[in-house]
Amino acid sequence: MSESSIISDSNSSPNRASQLLARMESIPFSRWHIKPRVIVGTATFFDGFDSLTLAYAMPVLIGLWHLKAGQIGMLIAAGYLGQAVGALIFGVIAERFGRIFSIKGSIFLMSVVGIACMFAGNYNILFALRFLQGVGLGGEVPIAATYINELSRAQGRGKFFMVYEMIFPISLMITAQIGAVVVPSLGWKWMFLLGGAIGLVMLPLFFMLRESPRWLIGKGKFDEAERVIEEMEASTDKRLPVNMTNINKPAKKADWKELFSPFYRWRTLVVWGLWFSAYFISNGLNNWLPSLYKTVYKLPLSESLHAASLTNVIQVVMVLACAFLIDKIGRKRWATAAFLIAGCLLLVLFLTGAKSARSVMYLGSSAYGVIGSITVLLYLYTPEIYPTRMRAIGTAFATTWLRLASAIGPMIIGIVLDAKGISYVFVGFAVICIIGSLIATRMIETREKVLEEIAP
Repeated sequence: MSESSIISDSNSSPNRASQLLARMESIPFSRWHIKPRVIVGTATFFDGFDSLTLAYAMPVLIGLWHLKAGQIGMLIAAGYLGQAVGALIFGVIAERFGRIFSIKGSIFLMSVVGIACMFAGNYNILFALRFLQGVGLGGEVPIAATYINELSRAQGRGKFFMVYEMIFPISLMITAQIGAVVVPSLGWKWMFLLGGAIGLVMLPLFFMLRESPRWLIGKGKFDEAERVIEEMEASTDKRLPVNMTNINKPAKKADWKELFSPFYRWRTLVVWGLWFSAYFISNGLNNWLPSLYKTVYKLPLSESLHAASLTNVIQVVMVLACAFLIDKIGRKRWATAAFLIAGCLLLVLFLTGAKSARSVMYLGSSAYGVIGSITVLLYLYTPEIYPTRMRAIGTAFATTWLRLASAIGPMIIGIVLDAKGISYVFVGFAVICIIGSLIATRMIETREKVLEEIAP
């Protein structure tokens, strides 16, 4: 390209960026969008599989390695601490080198280390490997959510994204069913092998995906972005009306410190609080329930695993309902109501003393399912509130609070369980739900708005 062409292109970049974004917004969801949702969704499926594998291996490891409640909490926490590190590392990579490059790297890491976990011969080795696997796990989901969000148009974005993101709770549900069969019959090591091996097998599929046009536009790679948009346009003859304002501006340089600028500071603090609250509850319940059924309520191993799997079935139902209602109800009202409902269910469980496995199975699992819809909703909402130049890093920073909550939650459960008993675990969750509901009232509503209008 000649120097004059570069200068000309640079001078017209705001107009060209606006034109390309308008063309993207005019394209309805079509067959072009199926491939990235399926391929990225497959990766997200095995992220969910790998993240829950330890929960279903844990009832066996407790007896095998004679683990105490505190050690169980620390082992669960190791993976989430790794995920906190991975979210930040791969978030930076995604902003600098692209969404697809970052996702491929995270999948490779979590798959290879996942296979290595099956060779862990003691607590300390598995602790270290789960931390390393967590680095990969922490990078995939937030960057994948950013990528899918950036392929979406304003109208119907909530349903488009939530239907894709349903693959995560579905993966948790299927993992629960597989774990209930595989662990008692073949042993805990096979769960790690299965998740890691399939992750490596599907990795080549990512070489078929195009980079996010929004990221390319933000980097000034207009010709490459236009080629991707032309492919999208070729997949359908339909065009939809576009109403875009406030986007014909020169692109700013990406800077993570902008997360705390006057315009974005409150958004950042609110969304961090939402991530922490929702995942403190959901991952605390999800990771501990199989062990609670076996150690507190003395259910047989197979029955404990099947009872725990109910939580993920209820979550899938709730996320499906959320997918079809979120563009009508809105992000803010759904999150506020869901926190309140879950809090009430957990409070009832505390007041009744959580005396039976059946009461925990119904009330605890229902609360998890309701909160589970928020955990998926946050992957839609968080990329919406940040501009393309810092969408991946903003989402990665936010999900770091997910990881911290998920690391702290299991440890606190272990401490409270030993000191006060099971019922006090549930009242603690209820209090967090109320706090989460109050935070949700400070969300901004994003439904049916173009990403560039929400976050200029």
